[in-house]
Amino acid sequence: MLLRWPYTFAVALSVAVGGAAIYYSQTLNVGLKDPEGFLGPAYIRLPMIALLIFAAGIVPQSVHRYGLKKSLPGMVTILRTEWNLRRVGHVATGMLAFYICYVSYRNLKSYLPELRQGESGQQLLYDKEFLQLDNLLFFGNVPAEVLHNLLGTTIMAQVLAILYVAYLPIVPITVGAVLVLVRDYSVGAWYATAISLNWVIGTISYYLLPTLGPAFYQPQSFYDLPENGASALQMSLVRGAFNFKEDPQGGAIYGIAGFASLHVSVVFTAALFLHYVGAARWIRAVGWTYLGFTLLATIYLGWHYIADDIGGLLIGWAAVAIGAVVTGNAKWQKRRKAAAEADAEAEEARAAAASPSAAPEPAP
Repeated sequence: MLLRWPYTFAVALSVAVGGAAIYYSQTLNVGLKDPEGFLGPAYIRLPMIALLIFAAGIVPQSVHRYGLKKSLPGMVTILRTEWNLRRVGHVATGMLAFYICYVSYRNLKSYLPELRQGESGQQLLYDKEFLQLDNLLFFGNVPAEVLHNLLGTTIMAQVLAILYVAYLPIVPITVGAVLVLVRDYSVGAWYATAISLNWVIGTISYYLLPTLGPAFYQPQSFYDLPENGASALQMSLVRGAFNFKEDPQGGAIYGIAGFASLHVSVVFTAALFLHYVGAARWIRAVGWTYLGFTLLATIYLGWHYIADDIGGLLIGWAAVAIGAVVTGNAKWQKRRKAAAEADAEAEEARAAAASPSAAPEPAP
């Protein structure tokens, strides 16, 4: 029964990555930290998001069904008939698994300077090799500088910065929205599992090929950009990195890592998921468009090398594929389930036809 629960893998994954974060925290004598974000710490932010999305879903639904005057008792009716403890438990499990994987990812990412050091004792980095690959792919040019010349460095810089930073609230909001609004528990588990896998696989990629990213390794290529939300975030990460290296036991968290791009992987996961579940056309269009702008912004603003984005796309694809299998949403699993249900219905029909009670009564 446990193996058939759609959250079995997500819970096991969160326990494993959470255990790894605790282990290295104890080994390095660096306390676990809950990264701050908009609306405060994640343990406050995520429940707030879930409650807001819940309200945003149930209120218009009640008004539509029962009218404005009867919307309040209508909400009570919807709660009583459509929201049982099982459904609430699935939503809470998905949010909790996502939260544990995310916080563990941020802490494991913060341990990079301590765990990935070269022979000199300095942090091991592969930026030089990634930069050379970028120059090779762009025929001796820096990709970001080519984009700056092509797109300009005024309006486009601000637009891409806004879209890039918008990712921070968008991720937990989409997780909450899918868990709360989609009534198929396995589909909600699929998305929560896929996003959680991004954090875990992304962390592994950071340790396999640690890099800083173009804006941190070669900042002179981005001096022509005006101040924007992305550059403010980059400076915040630089300050956090310096503070962490000076005092790893302090309150700072190290957050600089290039390969692979989790911005790209998570947005690709969302777009691919929306495509597979057959979301409304305009929603899918928004997802794919946002992915395109995200890919552009990572290079233009100096967050990532081209290889980082390719790695992000691979992680996003793997997360969706693995998430589908472990929650029973792969195409072959659905076909097998549909075939089993059809066989069961056919067997019931045959049994009913063969039953004596099904035989016609003799004419008088």
